[in-house]
Amino acid sequence: MTTVGLDFHITPNPAPAPEARRADILADPGFGKYFTDHMVSVTWTPQQGWHDASLRPYGPISMDPATAVIHYAQSIFEGLKAYRHDDGSIVTFRPEQNAARFQRSAKRLALPELPTQIFVDAIDLLVRTDAAWVPTRAEQSLYLRPFMFASEVFLGVKPASHVSFYVIASPAGAYFAKGLKPVSIWISEEYTRAALGGTGAAKCAGNYAASLVAQQEAIENGCDQVVFLDAVERKWVEELGGMNLYFVHADGRIETPTLTGSILEGVTRDSILTLAADLGHEVVENRIAIDDWRAGVSSGEIVEVFACGTAAVVTPVGKLAWRGGELAMGDGEPGPVTSKIRNALLAIQHGHAEDKHGWLHKVV
Repeated sequence: MTTVGLDFHITPNPAPAPEARRADILADPGFGKYFTDHMVSVTWTPQQGWHDASLRPYGPISMDPATAVIHYAQSIFEGLKAYRHDDGSIVTFRPEQNAARFQRSAKRLALPELPTQIFVDAIDLLVRTDAAWVPTRAEQSLYLRPFMFASEVFLGVKPASHVSFYVIASPAGAYFAKGLKPVSIWISEEYTRAALGGTGAAKCAGNYAASLVAQQEAIENGCDQVVFLDAVERKWVEELGGMNLYFVHADGRIETPTLTGSILEGVTRDSILTLAADLGHEVVENRIAIDDWRAGVSSGEIVEVFACGTAAVVTPVGKLAWRGGELAMGDGEPGPVTSKIRNALLAIQHGHAEDKHGWLHKVV
């Protein structure tokens, strides 16, 4: 895709958060609770293409009741992070990969594809402007949320001819409130996340809406997360509601479900494929049956399971549950391979290890 830059009109926030208030937030940011002083927006129409690029104070978006996204869910988003290194510099992690996935998601949802340069420039501008919001503590970061939606005011089922792109930012601590502890997983036997030919490989809002009833069921059964099986045979492991899965075998081999067209291709998932191989593991992509997961844990063939994603990074799985049974994994603490991979990835992101693959994009 041709890369085209834009000139952004800058409107500084006249009433940014006081320094003391920002310090209080950064001391314990949680996840997705607080937002920085500014946001970026760009508009698209067939006549003008991408235009009206601006950085302005963070605030509500005015929306007509007939705005298309409210009725037809033509909406996609991304998630990535900015990290402050010890020398004061700020970097993002593989933003070009997020831009490429954003383009694939847009194509699947009949939205215009945003050029990579505009995607990265918008993020860089917001991070530079709100650099004071990038945390300095270990394992904290600034979570970045680019999103695009059909902003045309029209009641009719068709691709929108007026589209809005935004980027907002939120300081982030741990995704799971209880910290790095193994999570429990509920097998969804009634609901599926996506089917072949559907939107499973796109990061669109509707996929997450469809997952919520199954996540609710997981919580009602004492679990933290839900795992979805394929929509046809109901036997192949696909992914969690918002994370990919990895399985560690007794011989050190690491497996992850192969991308079938109904699984989201995670940037963290892709990074671990490379990183685990760097650490000496054989890494393979296979179709993994839920019965093989259960049998592998019971026999000792599968010794660790972990989930991965931008928000949670790497999270150990400690229990698998379903109607009529459950299976414990490990001893209640993160396994050694899970910990090694997690620490290696965080070390690169936070600038404590060499970036051999050129994954870091320097912003400031």
